[in-house]
Amino acid sequence: MDEVKVVVAHSERATLRVGDVFLKVDADQARIDVEVEAMSLAPVPTPEVLWRRPPVLAIAAVPGTTLGRLGGPATGSPAAWAAAGAAIRRLHNAPLPPRSGRAGRSVGELAAELDANGLLPADLVTRNRRVAEAALRPWTPAFTHGDLQIAHVFLEGDQITGIIDWSEAGRGDALYDLATFTLGHEEHLDDVLTGYGGDVELEVIHAWWAVRSLLAVRWLTEHGFDPFAPGCEVDVLRARV
Repeated sequence: MDEVKVVVAHSERATLRVGDVFLKVDADQARIDVEVEAMSLAPVPTPEVLWRRPPVLAIAAVPGTTLGRLGGPATGSPAAWAAAGAAIRRLHNAPLPPRSGRAGRSVGELAAELDANGLLPADLVTRNRRVAEAALRPWTPAFTHGDLQIAHVFLEGDQITGIIDWSEAGRGDALYDLATFTLGHEEHLDDVLTGYGGDVELEVIHAWWAVRSLLAVRWLTEHGFDPFAPGCEVDVLRARV
């Protein structure tokens, strides 16, 4: 029998790996609906859905390895990071999905959440709140992943083999995805943008780094993760000031 490995687990959902199959257990079936729909529409490699029996979704593992994770070292050649940027561009250029996603929250909603942070030093929040203002502007909707961490993008060599975890996908701000992908790994932003192409507002990407980090601190703390770990969200905030 294959060993059962817990990939991630918290009060909202859990992901297990058994051999080459991932089992995603989620009490909120709406998230699973979004994930399955987004994977069927996205013009980039995604995992194969093997079966679905609520509350469990079974998907096949994708080949390759990731470029790293937040708080850890990043790997991959400049060409690999550029290939990821090109894949993100294909996604953003695709026809819009029917739903709004995590990257599509309104300016008012984001502003209210940012002002509710009470876990960090006031001066750190204030300074990053000023940086974050650049993200709170009108944007043209794109097909966004919504949680495009580098741990969710797999490559073999310089080729994208799969992008996983689509439960936050939908219409949203394209620069949110680019910021999420490069969060904590600013040194690779130029390579990603080389593959992505076009003019990109760097000030807005910097702002989304601040927004995502500020908003993540409370959720991570409440769900057993440590945003204060080296290289993680709090260090990202400290680097912006």
